[in-house]
Amino acid sequence: MKIRVISAIIMIAIFIPFLIMGELPFAIFMAVLGLCGLYELIHARESKKKFPFLLKVIAYIIVLFFCMYNIDSIEFQYKFDYRVMALLLFIFLSPMVFINDNKKYNLNDALFLIGSLLFIGLSFNLIVITRNFDITYILYLLMITTISDTFALITGMLVGKHKLCPKISPKKTVEGFIGGIFMGTVVASSFYYTVINPSIPLVYLVLITAFLCAIGQLGDLVFSSIKRYYDVKDFSNIIPGHGGILDRFDSLIFVSFAFIIFKGIL
Repeated sequence: MKIRVISAIIMIAIFIPFLIMGELPFAIFMAVLGLCGLYELIHARESKKKFPFLLKVIAYIIVLFFCMYNIDSIEFQYKFDYRVMALLLFIFLSPMVFINDNKKYNLNDALFLIGSLLFIGLSFNLIVITRNFDITYILYLLMITTISDTFALITGMLVGKHKLCPKISPKKTVEGFIGGIFMGTVVASSFYYTVINPSIPLVYLVLITAFLCAIGQLGDLVFSSIKRYYDVKDFSNIIPGHGGILDRFDSLIFVSFAFIIFKGIL
């Protein structure tokens, strides 16, 4: 527990200055985290089967491009170029023909790399775009994830009796899930209404925030399912006591994707 607390303090001390600076420093910082996240996904997958080295190098280059894409924009919108998708399909599907060995590289491998690139690259880029638009929105999302995760743990420890997803995450409970959503909604909604937009209808704000809190916990379970499938305890040990980048950013990744859906209402 002591190591976990010290690591948390160090993480916050590193993260906050970049968050405050924003712009290019924050974008570079998030790109580094994105590269680490891709490494962790690939590393988990390679516990079962190795990828060709050159394709991994290309994957890192592309995810870096995604993370740094359109980082100077101050508008809260995401423009996706379908030519990029066409290039991705060509780059990662064509090697199946040239390698000509399904044991070394096959369709499942190609789709895993394509999906991982899009998932990691777009999510970390979306966090950067959100910060460019306004730091208060990132603080809102961070409150949703940290408060709901923290109180899900506390509530589960105090009154948790009914398992939520025992085959994926044995320690999570229904009571913890509800407690996390409740406290996350109260704190994050209060912040949003007080600091960001006091004119928003409270019903909309509370319902959307509660949904985002639930999505955050869903993201945690999705990544737990990935770890369970590949039989790894943590994605890495880069953060002592916490695991890897994806172990810490799992909820924020899902909440960021969900938040952009409701940005027109909030």
